[in-house]
Amino acid sequence: MSALRRLPGLLAAASLALTAALLAVPPVSAGAPSYVALGDSYSSGTGTRSYLPDGTSCQRSTYAYPSLIAASRGYALNFRACSGASIPDVTSTQLSALSASTSYVTISIGGNDAGFAEVLTDCALPWWAADCDGSIDDAQAFINNQLPGQLSTLYAAIRTRAPSATVVVVGYPRIFMGVDCNAGTWFTAHEMTRLNQTADLLNSRTATAAAARGFTFANPTGRFVGHAVCSSSEWINGLSWPISESFHPNRPGHASGYTPTVSPVLTGATVTVTRSTLRAAREHADALAAEQRQYAAQDASIEPQELMAPDITAPGMRRLARQHGVNYDRWLARQSR
Repeated sequence: MSALRRLPGLLAAASLALTAALLAVPPVSAGAPSYVALGDSYSSGTGTRSYLPDGTSCQRSTYAYPSLIAASRGYALNFRACSGASIPDVTSTQLSALSASTSYVTISIGGNDAGFAEVLTDCALPWWAADCDGSIDDAQAFINNQLPGQLSTLYAAIRTRAPSATVVVVGYPRIFMGVDCNAGTWFTAHEMTRLNQTADLLNSRTATAAAARGFTFANPTGRFVGHAVCSSSEWINGLSWPISESFHPNRPGHASGYTPTVSPVLTGATVTVTRSTLRAAREHADALAAEQRQYAAQDASIEPQELMAPDITAPGMRRLARQHGVNYDRWLARQSR
């Protein structure tokens, strides 16, 4: 059979394939189930480098797992998660999006309350310039002693406002894999181990509080194994520019890490992110941005919680080095090689 005689059949097959791909992602309809995404930067999509022009600094991304799940399932997403959000921020700026008609809720929260950005800022410095263990001890004390009660109160408020919703509490991955390959940070193996243990502790306390309210906990730890900072297939950014991108899941982290972790317990089926999913999510960007602009004044009250890039030439560094028996000039010269 000649190429010309095969052409109509090939075109028909291509048309059917395209139609099937388009139909694989349901459109958002007027009666679509309501999905409200609450929480912090790990839900908003900080780290994916593309954000909605919604008039805020929340760094909401169509590449974040709430957007990908909503696009795949045809849910009507109210994307309230915001970079920098803490438990008080969720209470004061995000819970108003919930109602008796809300069908689905996801929330990641607790990392900012425990001061994780400040802990990473301290631990990223050379050992002689930081008190990493002290910072981790403080964070773990908060997670053990104060966080459970605060989460319990927050989860109770979520259930009161959305009495019929399926609620999934989303945890945090381990950031490190034992090697620091970033030129501008100085995490030791001991520090990275303790930081990962702190993420595990945060997940454990959060899971317990979620279960006490009848919520499901989605733990991303296992899926992110082999994809931490400095892994060959990195799903979490290391020290990045802009600095806000640092130590957050990137696009593969949301598409291949968070989305298949959260979607089964939220929707009852695993969402596989395809080109159609990404296209549908991008097509919803304008509508998502427009909806969030109405909350811009509320979101302005949320203070960004960002890692501060280590400055080894800052005043006082020489003194700290001397106190720990480190030849500062020699150490500084080795860093520039």
